[in-house]
Amino acid sequence: MEGNKLDWQILKRVVRLAKPYEVLFYLCLFLAIILAPLNVLRPYLINIMVDDYILKYDLEGLARMSVVFLGGVILTVIARYYFTYQVNVLGQSIIRDLRVRVFKHITSLKLTYFDKTPVGTSTTRTINDIETINSIFTQGVITIIADILSMVVIITVMFITSWKLTLICLLTMPLMVIATYIFKEKVKVSYQKVRNQISAMNAFLNERITGMRIVQIFNKEEQEQDKFDVINVKYKKANLDSILYYAIFYPVVEIISALSLALMIWWGAGAYIQDQVSFGALVAFQVYISMLFRPLRMLADSFNTLQMGLVAAERVFTLIDRTDQISDNGDVEVDRFEGKVEFENVSFSYDNQIDILKSLSFSIPKNETLAIVGSTGSGKTTIINTLGRFYEIRKGSIKIDDVDIRSYTLDSLRNRIGMVLQDVFLFNGTLLDNITLRDSSISEERVIEASKMIGAHAFFEDMPGGYQFKVLERGNNMSMGQRQLISFVRALVFDPDILILDEATSSIDTETEAIIQNAIETLIVNRTSIVIAHRLSTIRNADQIMVLNKGEIAEIGSHEKLIQQENGHYKGMHDLQFQLS
Repeated sequence: MEGNKLDWQILKRVVRLAKPYEVLFYLCLFLAIILAPLNVLRPYLINIMVDDYILKYDLEGLARMSVVFLGGVILTVIARYYFTYQVNVLGQSIIRDLRVRVFKHITSLKLTYFDKTPVGTSTTRTINDIETINSIFTQGVITIIADILSMVVIITVMFITSWKLTLICLLTMPLMVIATYIFKEKVKVSYQKVRNQISAMNAFLNERITGMRIVQIFNKEEQEQDKFDVINVKYKKANLDSILYYAIFYPVVEIISALSLALMIWWGAGAYIQDQVSFGALVAFQVYISMLFRPLRMLADSFNTLQMGLVAAERVFTLIDRTDQISDNGDVEVDRFEGKVEFENVSFSYDNQIDILKSLSFSIPKNETLAIVGSTGSGKTTIINTLGRFYEIRKGSIKIDDVDIRSYTLDSLRNRIGMVLQDVFLFNGTLLDNITLRDSSISEERVIEASKMIGAHAFFEDMPGGYQFKVLERGNNMSMGQRQLISFVRALVFDPDILILDEATSSIDTETEAIIQNAIETLIVNRTSIVIAHRLSTIRNADQIMVLNKGEIAEIGSHEKLIQQENGHYKGMHDLQFQLS
């Protein structure tokens, strides 16, 4: 953030988040206003009790005033309770809505965002930063207003009681203002460092824990530990810096408060002897000073909390304001596709500089299978990513059933395209949950039927608990073949019109390969299919085989046609693969 102007803009935007809870917001402000005079009621009554009842030996009147005093304390406690509770209800309600909004926005972003942004950073924005925004409401804006109102009322009552004694007490105020300002600025800088280090630590931990298998395989535990130690030390130092400023500031406040109290007693004692101030005022002013310096001390902390909340809000709003989303401007909705797919002069680049796909044109008639082969980086996976509009093409058009895919709504497009990927991602939950992705419209009977069609039912039934088998995070308690079978059944139960198989047989054992091959043949029946494969034996029966070379079509045709081309790319790949086997 640069300057106060931007701070106010962000603050206004944060406060606007409370609009759905406008009544609750104004209730909190009302309670803040009510608390200001209630907080001053206690010392004010002490003043009256001392002067009008204790010094006059009016025990009966003192008893009545004690009941009033007790009632005032209880009323203040109740108001404070409701204020604290309602402010936190407001803050939690706002950040609940904001979390949903941020998560929904993240899920709508292009895959390029996830390619470039560490998962830990997105996690920090969604959890830590949004929780910090909560403090703007619970410890920031409304609390600051309540503290300022309390100070205004306290000083006003003090002036009414004895303006001379008040001026004596306020002599130390410039020292307090200077100390508060220095503290606020120092802690603000240290808090910013703390937030940055939290983000860095989250990103580091998420990446290393996710990739722990690689760390251990290559024996890099100590090296990664050293890197983590550096980040941890920076995080520790940032926290200690903020603690240091608190450790200095609070004793300084106590000293200034004690100095103010000493001046009040020194001058007030003489004034009392000269009958310029009452004894009750002397007693009450000790409480007034304590009550005046408490919100002053808290104000510095509240302003820093507010500032850090605004820093977090700026980061969250920066994420929300990202416009690199897949546009969903299509208005064509379909229940099913016929399945005809066409690429017309399609060019695509991940960095808008080097084209991965170069004026690519081909078509797949409905219910036919196109196999795509080629070296790593030739653009095979890019083709399927653009077909599902996970990435936007730079030039040309992609059509399904003679309609540009951008004309379809995203829901219509993606609901009718199924994918079985090489890297099968499984979630923490039951086997059934991972197949249905918790879609309540898909029954267990339908899942069992699909499993039997694929040939996976016996595998799943043999697992402890069958379809209720507990799958660990990322499917770490399952073999690669079992994970792949889940992905095939998952694709079948969603019954897509266009099926994409991306290296679906590249990481399975020989025993499972026959089942997977049967699954593929079952899945592609009466569906338009795109099969990306390294094992040429799995695509011999494809209607067409397309050979890609650096984003361009090198060859296209059936297996029989391509195998007959002397010095052809496909024949070379075929001969090399079967010689090695």
